[in-house]
Amino acid sequence: MGNHLTVGVSTDALNYDKKQRYPIYEQSARVKIISSLQFVDAVFLEHSLDMKAEYLRQHQADILVMGDDWQGKFDCFKDICEVIYLPRTPSISTTEIIEVVHSLSK
Repeated sequence: MGNHLTVGVSTDALNYDKKQRYPIYEQSARVKIISSLQFVDAVFLEHSLDMKAEYLRQHQADILVMGDDWQGKFDCFKDICEVIYLPRTPSISTTEIIEVVHSLSK
């Protein structure tokens, strides 16, 4: 979809605000993992969903790509950039990992 990929990684606090639980991997580990991917050019910490428009402008985004579990929720940014929702990768989510761990511990 382009030749430069900047990824916003939600802070631990933002994840807690959204889901009422902290992620399994702390934000520094998630930043390190995402930064190590060869196709990622830049990574920044996303502190607030309310700052999404500011992040898009600051990073001069042409396209905002989100998982389809957010379908429609970011359409308000179509005046800033193109908004695309991609299907989520099955079985790759904190919730599903937690469910598997719980089922194995029973």
